[in-house]
Amino acid sequence: MSLGRTFTLNTGATIPAVGLGTWQSKPHEVEKAVEVALKAGYRHIDAAYAYKNEGEVGAGIKASGVPRDQIFITTKLWCTFHRPENVQKGLDESLSLLGLDYVDLFLVHWPVPLNPRENPAANLFPTVEDGSRDLDFANVNLKDTWQAMEKMVELGKAKAIGVSNWNVRRLKELLTFAKIKPAVNQVELHPYLAQWDLQKFCEENGVLLTAYSPLGSTTSPLLTEPVITDIAKKTGKSVAQVLVSWAVQRGTVVIPKSVTASRIEENFQDFVLEKADFEAINELSKNKHQRLISPKWGVDVFEESA
Repeated sequence: MSLGRTFTLNTGATIPAVGLGTWQSKPHEVEKAVEVALKAGYRHIDAAYAYKNEGEVGAGIKASGVPRDQIFITTKLWCTFHRPENVQKGLDESLSLLGLDYVDLFLVHWPVPLNPRENPAANLFPTVEDGSRDLDFANVNLKDTWQAMEKMVELGKAKAIGVSNWNVRRLKELLTFAKIKPAVNQVELHPYLAQWDLQKFCEENGVLLTAYSPLGSTTSPLLTEPVITDIAKKTGKSVAQVLVSWAVQRGTVVIPKSVTASRIEENFQDFVLEKADFEAINELSKNKHQRLISPKWGVDVFEESA
């Protein structure tokens, strides 16, 4: 079982340190995964409109029998809903699919607005003639989108709001005008992309980091990294358990994804790493840098080339 560790958001609410991710899960797999996770003790489910499986997530929540008020549920505003008049539409779409009246956390999924055209739900990845993304920066500014996000808290549709895939520069800009500070920044985070500077900035400003893709992927180099595998062998734990436990121990929420019952249960069994092992992984993160998730937006989202 999980150690049951939690973190406290800047709203005062608590968020379970280990949750279930639902990205890239195939049709008809997510419902069972969510049900299995909740029955195994998870109380944190991470979803998103763009994953196109929120209906199944909602069905899994219902099938689990776990009361709604015992589950922390996150969803995300997709890029075609960034115009302020569409933000509530985006959340309402998710709430309808999930079968919920509210979410505990609502994130701006990417800092990239896409042209909603006639219907923001009709085409989630609109393109122009040359095949590149149909960006909507000319009609959207961050301040207007964020003020519409804040309205979702006022309406009781979201208990907290935050962002995803944001760097320090963007967070600094947001904090200059936000009446409601972002509670969370969800980013790719693992020993090959530890983002220590981002974590330091977030901690100084009361923003909690959540780590997505903490295991990398099915072919992730993390799964065969000697530093990690040696610690796993020594402790009698799996590589996934080591990676999940490191993420929590450094002070970040972690949302490993799986649709296999045994792995869902295994990923939930976090533990406390010995100081030497924890520091060995920290050192690894300083010597290797590899981003595993980098969609082609047509803009430099992460601004790492600057």
